[in-house]
Amino acid sequence: MLRATGDEHDDIMYPSAIPFVLVHLGCIAAIWTGVTWSALVICAALYVLRMFAVVAGYHRYFSHRAFATSRVVQFMLAIVAQSTAQKSVLWWAAKHRHHHLHSDTGEDVHSPRHKGFVYSHFGWIFDRKHDQADLTKVADLTRWPELLWLKRFELLPAVVLAVLCFLVAGWSGLVVGFLWSTVLVYHATFCINSLAHVHGSKRYVTGDDSRNNGWLAILTLGEGWHNNHHAYQSSVRQGFRWWEIDPAYYLLKTMSWLGLIWDLKTPPAHVVRNEQRLGARIVNRAAEQLAAHFNSERIALAISSALHGSALSALQESLARARERTTDVLATLHLPQVPSREEFLAQAKAMFARTISLDEIVDRAYELVLASIGTRLAPIPVPSDRS
Repeated sequence: MLRATGDEHDDIMYPSAIPFVLVHLGCIAAIWTGVTWSALVICAALYVLRMFAVVAGYHRYFSHRAFATSRVVQFMLAIVAQSTAQKSVLWWAAKHRHHHLHSDTGEDVHSPRHKGFVYSHFGWIFDRKHDQADLTKVADLTRWPELLWLKRFELLPAVVLAVLCFLVAGWSGLVVGFLWSTVLVYHATFCINSLAHVHGSKRYVTGDDSRNNGWLAILTLGEGWHNNHHAYQSSVRQGFRWWEIDPAYYLLKTMSWLGLIWDLKTPPAHVVRNEQRLGARIVNRAAEQLAAHFNSERIALAISSALHGSALSALQESLARARERTTDVLATLHLPQVPSREEFLAQAKAMFARTISLDEIVDRAYELVLASIGTRLAPIPVPSDRS
């Protein structure tokens, strides 16, 4: 197994990436097989069917339990979803739940902010540390033996579908019908991990980089309303407004009328209106983002340069006595080098979407910056000699 050295992503399992590359290269074989109308119809149909299985199955049902269904329909969703060759339902759901828990932090499995665009798009899939799923994150799913069976034979649905495409439309059916649609579903899915955290608009403060992107919504049957989704993850619909096209939701709603699924979860009205109070985790993440715009090291150096001698010593003594309350000391001194709360508020309004929790974010960010400045200004304790 080859491994690069001196690289952040030096644990890529290259042999495991070979089938992925071969699927892409196999698409070129259409030069020899030809492109028949029947194969194109199969390609289009399989793209829509399997994209829906990824959206409704892998994502909204298995990862977020946005609706309820029977064991039979659950198994059918899992089979069709796994025919996309995106690993097992259990692996996919476990990784996605981990993503939401740590979205766009250093612990996220595929954050463009921390890992780069290409790695977030598909490189992470071949990282050794992501090869296995943490089944404790999907304990609600592992009680079903048929899902564990699909985990054991995760490529079986894809292989069976490939054979059926060949039997129906020959080599063109295999290459154009199966391989082309597989690659298209791959990258449409991957775009949500990458592009939907880079390009688009943000209606809600979610503590991460999730964005709404109408073009991606069309491409992925509604998944492009990604900022909406991060604002209320368990919603069966991701297009919160009437004009936000969400074909997967329309199909799921139709299935509910037929009695195939039920208990569809939708966002409360106050969430849609952006009037919800943010949880502590999101407030803290947003505050960290805001605090990062104020260089505490530079501010501490400016204070040190401005005060000099006895004045600086007096400040350091006050900080040393305050210990964990250094923020209180700095807040009461009103040093001109320290940005005011009003400056924090102005920066927050420029950075974030409208939220009733903006003051909480500002106050927390102000505390974080003051605490960091206090730590940099406080004298380093000298250990006493022991005889």
